[in-house]
Amino acid sequence: MKGKLYLCPTPIGNLGDITFRTIETLKKVDLIAAEDTRVSMKLLNHFDIKKPVTSYYEHNKREKGGYLIEKLLSGTNVAIVTDAGMPGISDPGEDIVRQCIENNIPVESLPGPCAFATALVASGLPTGRFTFEGFLSVNKKSRREHLISLSDETRTMIFYEAPHKLKYTLSDMAEVFGGDRKIVLARELTKKYEEYLHTTIDGAAVHFEQTPPKGEFVLIISGADAETVQKRHQEELPDADELIKEYIRQGLKGKEIVKLVSEKTNMSKNDAYELFLKLKS
Repeated sequence: MKGKLYLCPTPIGNLGDITFRTIETLKKVDLIAAEDTRVSMKLLNHFDIKKPVTSYYEHNKREKGGYLIEKLLSGTNVAIVTDAGMPGISDPGEDIVRQCIENNIPVESLPGPCAFATALVASGLPTGRFTFEGFLSVNKKSRREHLISLSDETRTMIFYEAPHKLKYTLSDMAEVFGGDRKIVLARELTKKYEEYLHTTIDGAAVHFEQTPPKGEFVLIISGADAETVQKRHQEELPDADELIKEYIRQGLKGKEIVKLVSEKTNMSKNDAYELFLKLKS
């Protein structure tokens, strides 16, 4: 009989946020896989949980993942914990879940603390639709490419960021999104010095020039204005009349012209066909 993998969320700061169910699960499993065993041992000792603990983190996930799968296949019940929050969010927990599914090993996810959800609902920015983007790359080129890919994103955007990278990230965000874009910076969530800063990207940059950033951050950024994005796209689209005339000069057939014009201008094929007939005559 196969074992089961349990995804056990841990407090992101305040130990009181752990659930009874998580404590009970950690006490009943056979093995606990932790992102940082030193951090997790403090939590486990606090709740008097005495179970074998093994490391499972980004740089050993390949070999340790194979080990955990073997254990699960042999009937061992395993709990995955991260340093803080929900396993599988911006950590290798997602890899072991995928391996379990591939091996038909049952997975049970327990609800609990999650930094980005905690910050989002308290941000005051739209929560109906959002995109979680995790950590941006430390490489400037990759970081800018990631942000540029989101330049037309109209949903609320959520990022995680470390204090030593925050200034560089804000600078790149100002260039890509504009300095007047709304941003909420949530710091040290659930801890003694929890803080929410509601400002603009430029305002945040000025604030952290004067006050060095400390603690882990969740950045909540308002999406682009949908009407502005749509208008810009319309302005960037090629002129359908000129395209059709050019394709006629090139000797393309009507069906091919309609298809190309529809793809390049977002015009429906029916409208493109009617325009083609008008210009051809």
